[in-house]
Amino acid sequence: MVQSINSKVDLVIDATSYLGITDYGKIMIGNHGFEFFNDRDARKYIQIPWEEVDYVIASVMFKGKWIPRYAIQTKKNGTYTFASKHPKKVLRAIQEYVEPSHMVRSLTFTDVVKRGVVALFTGKKKSK
Repeated sequence: MVQSINSKVDLVIDATSYLGITDYGKIMIGNHGFEFFNDRDARKYIQIPWEEVDYVIASVMFKGKWIPRYAIQTKKNGTYTFASKHPKKVLRAIQEYVEPSHMVRSLTFTDVVKRGVVALFTGKKKSK
């Protein structure tokens, strides 16, 4: 069985992890870190200490009415994407441990396209 890194738990909620193949399980937010435990396989878990969290990125749609998924970007190991039934509860619980300046919105589809078009026309000339 996996040992939790938290000694005090603030929130436990059903969630989905998008790391490789989609996994269903529970998210646990506590005083020492963010944890995801798979429902079916106890060996599949993710534990991220708060010291390792660099940014929390939320995908916000319809002016904040709907948050389909959010991601945790770590300092060394990349980005982990999750979804849950009540993402606002999860983000509010995370906000107690992560600075508000490190909680950001992801780019919208139009922002990504706009950046791509601007990069096409303002890019550096390739030399032979």
